[in-house]
Amino acid sequence: MQVAVVGAGAVGCYYGGLLLKAGHDVTFIGRPPHVDAINTHGLLLDTTSFREYLPARAATDTTTLASPDLVLVCVKSADTELAGRSLAGRLRPETSVLSLQNGVDNAPRLSAVTGHAVIPVVVYVGSEMAGPGHVRHHGGGDLAIGPSAASAALAEMLQAAGIGITIADDIDRTLWSKLIINCAFNALSAVASISYGPMLDVAGTRDVVTSAVQEAISVARACGVSIPDDLLEHILNIPTMMPNQMSSTAQDLARGKPSEIDFLNGHVVRKGAELGIVTPTNQALQVMVKLAERGKEISRQRQ
Repeated sequence: MQVAVVGAGAVGCYYGGLLLKAGHDVTFIGRPPHVDAINTHGLLLDTTSFREYLPARAATDTTTLASPDLVLVCVKSADTELAGRSLAGRLRPETSVLSLQNGVDNAPRLSAVTGHAVIPVVVYVGSEMAGPGHVRHHGGGDLAIGPSAASAALAEMLQAAGIGITIADDIDRTLWSKLIINCAFNALSAVASISYGPMLDVAGTRDVVTSAVQEAISVARACGVSIPDDLLEHILNIPTMMPNQMSSTAQDLARGKPSEIDFLNGHVVRKGAELGIVTPTNQALQVMVKLAERGKEISRQRQ
């Protein structure tokens, strides 16, 4: 298949790399350092089971992109509309567009801009860009895809590339559950520059995580989303399952990039305000990350 990965970061390069290794024709759209490295040396796919350079094509924009069979949109949530506008007019009716993004509302936002159906996907992978054109996989890798006429065929294709996938009949529940996991750990990992493993060893952290999760669950249920009763228990086990993982928000802060905190804890705060639900823990976590971002910006300006 002709595959376009819009957003050649840790998520896009990991899944695009697996599709490339499986024999699909993949073009990566990303920032110049990664694009230059991929075009010069290939994509370095550095996983828990193999390490391999894969010849690939990359570009900084979609102007030369042929009409693809499949598009993986992996940009940050703040760039969703920009990515959608770049795809407008380049999609055939039969093109499948998947949103592999954090947050719960990217698929409808993309669809509104492109005028094309977009299938939401929930991503469960620990990965990072370890250098230009170098994606490092820390663990996980399964996907949950929303239901559509194309979902069964897409699931078969992705499974053939070594990607575990399920079709989630209640995709809103799955999206919100992942959002709540991000609300629990992303901000704390970012502000403390700490991986998940040692996080809960610090006194009071478990209480903060529990409070953030309970607030987010209340908001989700008020939105009509069915959240499983054991979600908090599952979330508190994540540091044991992924002890070395740094959150995507932590990776963004470390690289001086804008985070997605407004679409994670910030989304809970906004929806809570609309619904009359107080969310002080999520607001505090959002503000902590915004302060850290602002501090780094001021430091760069002074240099």
